Amino acid sequence: MSRNPRQTSSFPDAAHDAAAPAPVLSFAGVSMRYGRGQETLRGVSFSLQPGSFHFLTGPSGAGKSTLLKLIYLAARPSRGLITLFGQDLAVLPPRQLPHLRRRIGVVFQEFRLLDHLSAFDNVALPLRIAGKKPKAYRDDVAELLSWVGLGPRLHAMPATLSGGEKQRLAIARAVVSGPDILLADEPTGNVDDEMAQRILRLFVELNRQGTTVLIASHDRDLVARSGMPELRLEQGRLFDPAADSRMTPE
Repeated sequence: MSRNPRQTSSFPDAAHDAAAPAPVLSFAGVSMRYGRGQETLRGVSFSLQPGSFHFLTGPSGAGKSTLLKLIYLAARPSRGLITLFGQDLAVLPPRQLPHLRRRIGVVFQEFRLLDHLSAFDNVALPLRIAGKKPKAYRDDVAELLSWVGLGPRLHAMPATLSGGEKQRLAIARAVVSGPDILLADEPTGNVDDEMAQRILRLFVELNRQGTTVLIASHDRDLVARSGMPELRLEQGRLFDPAADSRMTPE
């Protein structure tokens, strides 16, 4: 599971190093409105460098899940520019979207496991969809399940797993294809503090191997203890808490 060396993150107002790699993700003045309602996101601008790790925080209704949906291509912005892996999503042909989606792993808040599949088959599903043969991935999937502490539950069905086990299974499924970006929506919301720390260690290890990680979380203690930088959404606008300044235009 070796990946690229970790890089730092960058923001629109940061000093720019000409030798720095291009961001894997960039938002420029992005807004999102559902129907005729108020804008959920308002003029959001930020970028993520390869191998960076950030928490996305903010109160319920601030727009965290909407921002994640825009990144994993489940929605399109009402206005603004999103660049993903150097591609302008506004002009990208629809046939190229599946290729980009395969480079993004998502850990959903509600897990979205398939109840009729075993733990092994849930994790292997993205590889099967990509057309890989079982003999090509059988050992890798088993190794990954052991890595997240589910080796003994290889053939267990989701209904027999605890909340923490389901969360780790969802993480394994999200990373099995070696994504360049890993998104997690409230991954510790349904587990105790000890399990939250264990899940955080899994994300940190993935980040050390080069995966860009963005975690949406309400858990202030987890964010503080992680020592990772934070992006904060409030009423649809993005702030940099470290600088105590808004990162979105008026």
